[in-house]
Amino acid sequence: MEQAVILAGARVATSATRTSRLDLLVRQGQVFFSRHEISPEGEIDLSGFLILPGLINAHDHLELNLFPRLGRGPYPNATAWADDIYRPDEAPVKQHLGVPKRVRLFWGGMKNLLSGVTTVAQHNPYHPDVFDEGFPIRVVKHYSWAHSLRFSNDWQYRYRQRPAGAPFIIHAAEGLDEDARREIYQLDAASALGRSTVVVHGVALRREELMLVRKRGASLIWCPSSNDFTLGRTLSEAAFSSGVPIALGTDSALTAEGDLTDELRRASQVIDPVRLYGMVTSGAARVLCLGSAAGCIRNGGAADLLVVPDRGQAPAEALLDLRPQLVIVNGHIDLISETITERMRAASFSAYQVIEVEDRGRWLTPFNISGLIDQARQALDGDLRLAGKAVIS
Repeated sequence: MEQAVILAGARVATSATRTSRLDLLVRQGQVFFSRHEISPEGEIDLSGFLILPGLINAHDHLELNLFPRLGRGPYPNATAWADDIYRPDEAPVKQHLGVPKRVRLFWGGMKNLLSGVTTVAQHNPYHPDVFDEGFPIRVVKHYSWAHSLRFSNDWQYRYRQRPAGAPFIIHAAEGLDEDARREIYQLDAASALGRSTVVVHGVALRREELMLVRKRGASLIWCPSSNDFTLGRTLSEAAFSSGVPIALGTDSALTAEGDLTDELRRASQVIDPVRLYGMVTSGAARVLCLGSAAGCIRNGGAADLLVVPDRGQAPAEALLDLRPQLVIVNGHIDLISETITERMRAASFSAYQVIEVEDRGRWLTPFNISGLIDQARQALDGDLRLAGKAVIS
């Protein structure tokens, strides 16, 4: 396949509610609203499809997505959950930790790719040896983080040492009790609640605390199914009317229902699709300080694209029944359905491998899926599930 390719005949999302008929040129990692003279072999007929910006998952622990859900909630706070489930010398934790971390990280990337995510925020250290080349999706690189006030004794230092213009991301107010609620005041007392601060979960926040978060210019990341599982409830209605910027995250398979497709479905029970669209596109980009060109399809912008069937729906509505058919990351086809490969007769996908996941679908991908499966199954006695769903191929 040529370096440059034309995506022809599709509707292209220009906002949560609007589309345009555009032929897109993808070249050297960028997308352009123009046609250059490309040979027929370099054109993909996408009539009958809708092109969305690649989605942004604002919170994940990539190395934990082969694990089953652990715990029997609800718990009063995240600390109680962690104390209950952390048994590193017992099954199933021991077996899953036996899968090499590099392999687990890669499976976390695949989990996101299969649900149309092209950028993810990893809430753990950045691994340049894994993420910088040949990883399925983009991993946010410019950030500072602490696990939580309880489990990161150096959180104040990490906040002070954050890079300029980068978010400081921390689990906080993840609970139902006063201990969880007081964490927002601890952050504020340490002058660590500011415009760069991104609070993950925030379930304990009441109207008073939400007003403080908004006043300080901080943001929230919402992980509804994870909250449901560990705490029995998620963000309050007051959070959604507070004016605090909110992005959507999946959390990991330890607590979440599944992948971003599941999270979008759960979140749609609480908020309307238009607002939800922003939480996984341009709004998420603002929360994570990714720049104004991220989370949208812009002439000359990054070629991070998600192609789904066109049923005449608005872009926001397409998220409620997400069926990725093609995912392009930085101009590279990282996931493609057999339906679309049939429209590309001149292109060769002989080097691609099949990946099939229960209740999700079957695709081709350029990554070494057979090797990833073998390495994981050696430690897991053959029982390989990705975010709770069986890996078939």
